[in-house]
Amino acid sequence: MRWLPASHSCQCVRTTKREWSLKRLWLRGLHLVSEDTVLHAFFLILLLACATQTFAQDARRLSSSPPQQRRQAGRAKPSIPKADEPYRTEELVTLSTEAASQDAATPVQESRAGQIESRQAEKASQSQPRQENKAEKWIRMAEGVLFEESTGFAPAMGSIYHGGGIGFGAKYKKYYGDNTFWSVKGLYSIKNYKLVEAKTESREHMGKRLSFGSRLGWRDATQVGYYGLGTNTQQEARANFRFQETYLDGHALFKPVRWIPLKGSVAYEHFNTAQGQGSFPSIETRYTPQSAPGLGADPTYLHSQLSAGIDWRQSEDYTRKGGLYQATFHDYRNNNSGIYSFQRLDGDVIQHIPLLRETWVLSMRGRVQTTLNENDLVPYFLLPALGSGRTLRAFDNDRFRGLHSLLMTVEFRWIPNPFGLDMALFYDAGKVTNRRRDLDFKGLKSEVGIGARFHGPFSTPLRLDLAVGNEGWRLRLSSSPVF
Repeated sequence: MRWLPASHSCQCVRTTKREWSLKRLWLRGLHLVSEDTVLHAFFLILLLACATQTFAQDARRLSSSPPQQRRQAGRAKPSIPKADEPYRTEELVTLSTEAASQDAATPVQESRAGQIESRQAEKASQSQPRQENKAEKWIRMAEGVLFEESTGFAPAMGSIYHGGGIGFGAKYKKYYGDNTFWSVKGLYSIKNYKLVEAKTESREHMGKRLSFGSRLGWRDATQVGYYGLGTNTQQEARANFRFQETYLDGHALFKPVRWIPLKGSVAYEHFNTAQGQGSFPSIETRYTPQSAPGLGADPTYLHSQLSAGIDWRQSEDYTRKGGLYQATFHDYRNNNSGIYSFQRLDGDVIQHIPLLRETWVLSMRGRVQTTLNENDLVPYFLLPALGSGRTLRAFDNDRFRGLHSLLMTVEFRWIPNPFGLDMALFYDAGKVTNRRRDLDFKGLKSEVGIGARFHGPFSTPLRLDLAVGNEGWRLRLSSSPVF
């Protein structure tokens, strides 16, 4: 083994320290350079992707344009670079020669009118109608099923009575005059709810100001819930009842001006109550005529109603702006003994405020229902109620009943897809009372939630809402807008 002198050994140690210092500096610089290089490469790739997409769109636009426009694009004069930019004279001469030859090839005798006519003819021959996407096709088919746009035999879907789930069935529709048709449909739900209805409608007479029609139907709701009177009832106090309704009505809508609807109807309505079905006790085993007014009664009514208001919404079933301010008077006249006769007044205020060119929509509703004479004996199944897919969505159907009700709803909607989908955050609050003076903002039942609305231009065939309140979570599925 050969030993080096001490001077050599010290020199080797000094050399090693210098090398490690250089290596540290080199690695640190390489690290900084690598970060900058990666960052620059990322932005370069991003710019190239944007440029490629832009060039591809321009190429598709140019290829889809008429030949006359492509010829004009080909005859466009090239831009001459500045004096400080290098270029070759041969390329400019070649481009100028080609442009001059193309200009000379254009017929001089062709007038400007002839050019315009030829361009219009080319556009007409190559123009195609806009193609619907899959979402729009689905919405249009759903509109035909849910809103009776199709004629002949077709599947049917809709609500029989709130709490019974969505009913499925079939329908038939036939026109027998201008804007006049008759139809019949039958629906059945998984909870054994049933509906059979025949109707005729004649619309848009007198310059689209008058519409009228008539309905004849039978409804069977087998397990409707009842929890008692007032807002402070317990969820465990539920009992079920069954009611069957036979109805025949005539109704009319008249608009002296487009935004003032006047509605009126007269109906024969017979109610037959029976023992409730389902997993909860029947109502007669838990309640008495004092705690459930009209228990055991089967009244027959001549029901008249008249409403007036201002409606400047885009559509009744889907809108992003406008409002509705309406009052409706109900008169229930019992034909049997008159003991269950009563009158009720409903007031509705709805306002849709578009934000950022309808990208967002702030929608609000307020509703009050009041029985005019608090001494009237109103059957429990006709009392104003809260709790459904359109009122307090986190609570059971008809969870709260009373002579008077108050409801407030606020929704913040945004439109991720303007052709088929709206999303919404919502807040509901309301209460029922047996005294009108208690209709205030104390003791409100409230909830929050999020929802999705699958819609067309003028309808909402499907709505999903997930709400949570002090009685838990609830998912709502509906075939109509909330308001």
